[in-house]
Parts: sequence; structure tokens; C-alpha cells
Amino acid sequence: MADDYPDASGHRARLRKRLFEGGGDALLDHELVEYLLALAIPRRDTKPLARKLIQDFGGLGPLLSADGETIVRVGGVTENVAAALKIAQASALRLLESRFTGNPVLGSWQAVIDYLRADMAYLSVERVRVLYLNARNMLIRNEPLSEGSVDEAAVYVREVIRRALDHGATAMILVHNHPSGDPQPSQADIRLTREIIEAARPLGIQVHDHVIVGAGKHYSMREKGLI
Repeated sequence: MADDYPDASGHRARLRKRLFEGGGDALLDHELVEYLLALAIPRRDTKPLARKLIQDFGGLGPLLSADGETIVRVGGVTENVAAALKIAQASALRLLESRFTGNPVLGSWQAVIDYLRADMAYLSVERVRVLYLNARNMLIRNEPLSEGSVDEAAVYVREVIRRALDHGATAMILVHNHPSGDPQPSQADIRLTREIIEAARPLGIQVHDHVIVGAGKHYSMREKGLI
């Protein structure tokens, strides 16, 4: 592996020019990764590594969604390279979250779904997240509650309710992902949702929805009449 890449400055200048002139749409997935990697390893041709990482992880989404340790282990890269990828994901998620922060969440529903899919659609384990809202349905707290195995994350009704009380929330939106890619709820999902609704009702806390995120799609229990 050579340290020097004779055409690095010219090639990256061309990528930068395309990025500035055409935005993110002007670059292919591997070119986005290539430029990110160049920031971590500037004296190397990062195109082959970028292509390999996307191939190994099955796409840009799964690559950015993998945890840092997995990127290092599977990709055979340094922690600096993994950090460059993870900071890109964190920045993208923060930008997506900002589209509904400060606004009534139910009135920014597509922005919420875009954020949740970016955060959870490609995870290899199940994650539970709760959006706690105030009386105006504005976001108080976006809180990851638990993360589990490939097909199960522990959710305790009392913990969901306790955190709602801690934040002074009057409403919440429950969210979790299905690593299988199929967002269809299980009977356990439906039962848990109803248990949380029943526990929250006497406290004046409303459960607006339970959204299940899959690969490229989602399931809203509210939309399907299950809540």
C-alpha cells in the first residue's frame, strides 16, 4: 500500500468542485465516502477503500449506521477512518432532527419519519427510541431508551413512563426498528404499546403513535388503527 497518491490533490479538487457546484447529488455514494476518508488519510488513494467498504457493508446507509468498532473490525480501517464516517452520520442526523425541532411534531410528520429512517433503518440490532412532547406537541426530548439483540430490545413500561414524568411530557411517540427489514408489528409490539397507553392515560400522557422502522419503509400503528 503506497503512502503517496500522485494525483490526489487534482482528483480531490475535482470532487470538491463538483460538490460545491452540484451539491451532494453531484457525487456518487463511493465518492462521498472517498472524500470523507481522504480527510482521515490524506496521502492515500481512498477510492478503492471507499468502494470496498460500501461493498462489504452492503451500501452507504448500512456503512454509516454500523458502530465504530464494527467499521474498524469489518472494514479493516483505523479508528480515525471510522470516526470520519460516524461524524458524517451524526451531522446528517442532527440536520434531519433540526427540521422538526421547535415545531409541532405532528405537523412535521414527514421530517420525523425521514429522521427515524435515517437513524434506524439499517441497524443490525433493535433500538427503542421515545420522542417526548410538551402540551403543544413540540419535542422536549429525543431519547434512545434501549438497544438489544438482533431481534429484541428490552422495554419496560415503568421506565418509559418515569422518563415522561422526568421530562414533564404530556405526550410521546414510541419508535423501534426491526432489523429483519419488515416493519409489520408483532403481537408483542402491539401488546406492549397498549400497556404503555394504559399506564400513561391516568397521568394525562398521550401516546400519539408507535412507529416501527424497517428497511426503506415504516409502519405507523396510529395510521393502521391499532392505537
